Amino acid sequence: MRPALLFDLDGTMILSDGLHAEVFTAMFAERGMEIDEAFYTDRIQGRLNDDIFAEFFPGEDAARMADAKEARFRDRLGGRAEPVAGLPDLLDRARSAGWGLGVVTNAPRANVEAMLGAIGLADRFEVIVVAEDLPRGKPDPLPYLTGLERLGATAARSLAFEDSRSGVAAAAAAGIATLGMRSSLDHDALVRAGARGSIADFTDPGLAPWLDRLSQETT
Repeated sequence: MRPALLFDLDGTMILSDGLHAEVFTAMFAERGMEIDEAFYTDRIQGRLNDDIFAEFFPGEDAARMADAKEARFRDRLGGRAEPVAGLPDLLDRARSAGWGLGVVTNAPRANVEAMLGAIGLADRFEVIVVAEDLPRGKPDPLPYLTGLERLGATAARSLAFEDSRSGVAAAAAAGIATLGMRSSLDHDALVRAGARGSIADFTDPGLAPWLDRLSQETT
């Protein structure tokens, strides 16, 4: 089986957490609850929207709130954004080497399409696994196991990229060596969640040994 790279989306391929935090902060404030950046990182980031709203606003329709939240996010995103540094070059290298490429995300499909379109990478991935299509999302390993299966890849010959605790936990539980993206959490927090290491972006020298390992397995 060929090697594969599996990517989270928010905070990993596009620096979108600030937009998500703004929308959550506004929606919580409208309901009389003030939250800050630490609250977002510790209690919200990487979780499924339905679970978040059901926990904090049990008297409301969590699914409806989730839909409203994501519509606001897409409005703020707009039609154009920059991918995380080095990502297009990494995808080029992977394609040339014949590696599998997949997206594994808790984001709803409409967001996935909007974000990949905004960063100009909508046609670069063979497989896109969206948690809303599965019985369980991250931190359960099911989304990553599904990605491996659809790519025809094994965990032992794959590498995952994640920025949240729940995402790192999901990929690590699927048996995939996972590199944390330091877009919102620091190295120690990512490693505690299960990452094997961390990188600032896809130009980080720390990524090279992991890619070299996959290259050696390909030859």
